[in-house]
Amino acid sequence: MNLLKRAGGNPAYRGRPEDQMYGFGHLLAYGTQHILTMYGGVIAPPLIVGGAAGLSPGDMALLVTAGLFVSGLATLLQTLGLGPVGSRLPIVQGISFASVSTMVAIASKDGLRPVFGAIIVAGLIGLVLSSFFAQLVRLFPSIVTGTIITVIGLSLMPVAFQWAMGNNSKAPDFGSMGNIGYAGLTLVIILVISRLFQGTLSRLSILIGLVFGTVIAAIAGKADFSKVGDADILALPPILHFGTPTFQVGAIISMTIVVLVIMTETTADILAIGEIVGTTVDAKRVAAGLRADMAATTVAPLFGTFPASAFAQNVGLVALTGIKSRFAVAMGGLVLLLLGLLPVVGAVVAAIPYPVLGGAGIVLFGSVAASGIRTLSRVDYHDNLNMVIVAVAVAVGIIPIAAPDFWKAFPEWFGVIMHSGISATAIVAVVLNLLFNEMSFGKKPGVSVIAAAETEKDKLGDSLDDEMKGQQKPPVVVRRQSDSRPQSTDH
Repeated sequence: MNLLKRAGGNPAYRGRPEDQMYGFGHLLAYGTQHILTMYGGVIAPPLIVGGAAGLSPGDMALLVTAGLFVSGLATLLQTLGLGPVGSRLPIVQGISFASVSTMVAIASKDGLRPVFGAIIVAGLIGLVLSSFFAQLVRLFPSIVTGTIITVIGLSLMPVAFQWAMGNNSKAPDFGSMGNIGYAGLTLVIILVISRLFQGTLSRLSILIGLVFGTVIAAIAGKADFSKVGDADILALPPILHFGTPTFQVGAIISMTIVVLVIMTETTADILAIGEIVGTTVDAKRVAAGLRADMAATTVAPLFGTFPASAFAQNVGLVALTGIKSRFAVAMGGLVLLLLGLLPVVGAVVAAIPYPVLGGAGIVLFGSVAASGIRTLSRVDYHDNLNMVIVAVAVAVGIIPIAAPDFWKAFPEWFGVIMHSGISATAIVAVVLNLLFNEMSFGKKPGVSVIAAAETEKDKLGDSLDDEMKGQQKPPVVVRRQSDSRPQSTDH
């Protein structure tokens, strides 16, 4: 609390809406609400990557608590700031979903050590780029980020279904009706809470679904909490518990691409929170926020966890509650840090049955894909090739899901990059956006056959929808693409 008071007492920060100070009780309540809103998103990446790496329940618990601990440190750094590091805005930091598919691709083959090595190098690169990243943001417009986020969600869906079946393909009950039944029950609980309740309860639907699903599974004898008693009550996350990081070129390139995406998302969150709070956010403040992001990402592997980034759902919570104080979010960061000092919490999370996690994962990962689709809905598809960009980038991004051995004959470093859906999608989307939208060379009037056909289908669909609603509209004439083009004089 003294730390919060000292941070709030700086004369340079007085009078801004984000510097409002509350009493301890209010700060704790508001901060805890932020943590409950994002808790499911924080624990999911360690569970996914740890499962891909084949970790034991004890190591999985350490992975979870390390993620909580670093998320808390990163949130405190972002909200309170330290010199030129930290935006000093009400932003919650947590383990990034954007990096999960890339880390799974690496960890499932070579374990966690090359994952951690790649994160350290990529984090340092991001730290160097932070000061002038605003000049690179133009490489990641909505069509690129929306496509990437959509593929992130689609890439994670197989994980949710694997969890729902029991995760262990060698277990006798893998894919049983019982396992899928627990996943379905958890999903139904989440949907019912989301539909019937509003406000805080609705935002906690995933966490509540996990709790109720786990309790029901425990009553039926399908949850094993025997390892919880072996966990320490209080302990610092061990340094380099999973071994010394190793460095692979392909993994580093893939993770660097991911870090650029994370920086783009964080930039958008910083600008959004500035608008919501009603405070000035300039290039210098964005750079300070990105430095906090990248500093936390760089040191995360030392504690045994993954890249940290701003959580967009907490930006929405600030808008919903009207609580603009960065000190309330800092208190939430302190709560996260304390949870990271309690290995017993990680042990409890690691004991949640996989089918229950699968039910929650369907909503959680599906929401990521839906968020990407929402971003793509803001893209202009008229008289351009944006639809082609999305089509090709998404297709390349889901190759690892649809045909896992597609890149097997290519060099190993190339396979590592392309086997990560997010890396492949980012490369294709950025390159095609530059070729089709940024470069003027070779541009001609008119659109592609694909885009034109989709435009005509949209018009026809709108007309049919209006007729079904009883609204008369002029008939839609669907022409061939060649009818709308000017006659060529070339021979």
